[in-house]
Amino acid sequence: MGQNPVPLRNPLGTCLRDWEWSDGASFGGGFGRTFPGYTFTPRETKKMVECAAKGSTTPCTRNGPPNRRCGVCGAVAYCSLSHQLSHWKDHKEECARFEQQMNRAYILSDFPFTFTTELKYTDTRCSFLVSRDLHKSGLWKFECCCGLNASCDDPCVNDGWNLTNTSCPCIDPRTPLSTSLGNWKEYYHWRYLPLHSPVALLLHWPLTVYHCFQLSYSRAMDLSENVVIHYLGPDKELLQLAIFRELGALFPGVNLKIEFFGPAVPEFRDGDEITLCNYPRCVEKECICKTSSGIADFEVPINKTSSVTLKFHKGFYHECYNYEVCFPHIIIAPNAGVAAYPSWLPTIKLIKEMGVPAVFTDFCEEAANLASRCIETVNETSLRLPVQVNPFRQPFPVEDSSLYLPCYSNCFLFGM
Repeated sequence: MGQNPVPLRNPLGTCLRDWEWSDGASFGGGFGRTFPGYTFTPRETKKMVECAAKGSTTPCTRNGPPNRRCGVCGAVAYCSLSHQLSHWKDHKEECARFEQQMNRAYILSDFPFTFTTELKYTDTRCSFLVSRDLHKSGLWKFECCCGLNASCDDPCVNDGWNLTNTSCPCIDPRTPLSTSLGNWKEYYHWRYLPLHSPVALLLHWPLTVYHCFQLSYSRAMDLSENVVIHYLGPDKELLQLAIFRELGALFPGVNLKIEFFGPAVPEFRDGDEITLCNYPRCVEKECICKTSSGIADFEVPINKTSSVTLKFHKGFYHECYNYEVCFPHIIIAPNAGVAAYPSWLPTIKLIKEMGVPAVFTDFCEEAANLASRCIETVNETSLRLPVQVNPFRQPFPVEDSSLYLPCYSNCFLFGM
């Protein structure tokens, strides 16, 4: 398989091909910390595990994937016994920790969907999407390596679900949102979606935003209030903007403004503002979503006054933020990789000065724990939100990592 269509993020959205423990200056708690032989690379390819001792003084003895897994943790693999023995001095400190994380893998793979069983026996994202007639179509074309040539110039705001209206949220909800949603099953029930619908593979972006907000604000905000969210480091989301319209349903009666900050924002979008007026559409020609109102006869127009506006800023947050930017209620940084890059340091300091709730997510537990220690070291205080599993993580596991640790997009979250 090839590389992913849009490189999965690193801090603030710099377009690198890998998400890795990279070389670089080390700041206090481990920014830029190097882990010999380890490179997390959540691309859209299948389990390209590398020898954990790769890059050591002796070259690897196998051309193919390493076949000697650690007998204790099972999270790392080696090309030879000699590399396994030589690497033990580096691995022994983390082995027990990796073992615990591997033992919790069943928790991360626990989803209510019927299609997650199918995913376990599917070779690639491509084959899963092909089996659903979603490959290279609508919002789905950016979910596998075949969308490599796609760019942010594409009319991604108007892309549709390519699903029937019974399998996707293409119109306003039938019932008001009376209580907070705590997991995918509750969301699907509220939206009258069957558990075989794959829309969670895309909706983890807006649902993670919703969940982060719920964790940060215990009381319900005034329905007439304007809510501003600063969203750091968008990558693939820039090609799937239409899915953020679902936040209008999740925040009924609220004028929601999401400001995207990151170097991946294209030049032509810098400073632009877009209002998402409609939900992504289904394939049914006679569906009410094809009208301007998108409100069915049996529905109450509960979101008539809701609006979702997107604004774009090209560059790092600490470079772009100024007094002309709307002050946020919350800052969210999905799949941030805080521990991997020194470029996060000035942003973390800025967020601390602003005193705004900030929530970060990451692909795996190890990355989240390292990032939390970095933030605590810089801020000299404990996290406001400890590391925890995100119930709205993407149900499709990351297909490629140099470790066998369980990885999912937006898998763990934590906040300052």
